[in-house]
Amino acid sequence: MMMNSRKCIVGIRESKLSRAQTHLLIKEAEKFDEIKKNIAFEIQTIKTTGDIHTNERLDTLGGKGLFTKEIEGQILQGVIDVGIHSMKDVPASDENPELQIICWMKRYDPSDAFISNSGKSLELLPSGSIIGTSSVRRRAQILNLRQDLQIKLLRGNVDTRLKKLIDKQYDGIILSAAGLKRIGQDHLITEIMDHKSFLPAACQGAVGVQAKTNNNFKQIFKPLNHIITQTECIAERNVLKTINANCNSPISVYAKIADENIQIKCDLFDHSGQCLFKEMVAGPAKQYNEVSIELGKKIIKDVGQQKINQLNKLEDDFDYSSKK
Repeated sequence: MMMNSRKCIVGIRESKLSRAQTHLLIKEAEKFDEIKKNIAFEIQTIKTTGDIHTNERLDTLGGKGLFTKEIEGQILQGVIDVGIHSMKDVPASDENPELQIICWMKRYDPSDAFISNSGKSLELLPSGSIIGTSSVRRRAQILNLRQDLQIKLLRGNVDTRLKKLIDKQYDGIILSAAGLKRIGQDHLITEIMDHKSFLPAACQGAVGVQAKTNNNFKQIFKPLNHIITQTECIAERNVLKTINANCNSPISVYAKIADENIQIKCDLFDHSGQCLFKEMVAGPAKQYNEVSIELGKKIIKDVGQQKINQLNKLEDDFDYSSKK
């Protein structure tokens, strides 16, 4: 047992959601006497590229690690001990071997949430209604369901996005259900999107703690690690890695463990909303690596690596107006 209190400097994004996620983590950590007695947490906020450029398309800013790379840099330099990330923002490819996710918090509802001014569901919105999002995936999913709607880029933190909705700049917006729940705004949700038509992004709803490899903080955070979340999310990330998809690819991957089995679903769209791949694989949870990689290989076989690579970049204008 450690005799002296040890400082743990936690680096996070400058946002209400990041703060909420971090406070939840610290609250959970301090339920363990060993941590409560021996670790003093200190929070440092770090401005990321994605937070600085709030009016530009995320997919044109470089695509990978827009909300994580500055935090990762501070970990590597030893300025902070750990970083807290929304895991859907952490690129699956090009992982830095000097860093690792040492703890996965229990995942909240991974679904997408639709909030509309009128209280109408996405399906019942009048033709020509304006939907706000910054996600290439969500854009493709909306177009798959409704080519008669308009899509307009929506950037900023959750509060900013909600204010733009209230100000009638949009008729409806799509956000993460988990994020809304974590900041106590889930009462605003009009509908939770059905996974059949709106499968979530890989790792949506999951929060991870990142540190240097071989850092002894891993042992400290071990009691907090939620092994089911970790396994499901690594399986989802394996699919993205196998097909070399980035954060801007119009792809959804969702894994679920039940009765020692794992099911992994994947939907892949083109940028006009056409579904190119929709399948589920299953197998023993212990073989999550093999099952997820097998799914990735199947996507490559059915869609082709060249086509997948093309989908990593949205050539069209992000904003969309119905041609009808």
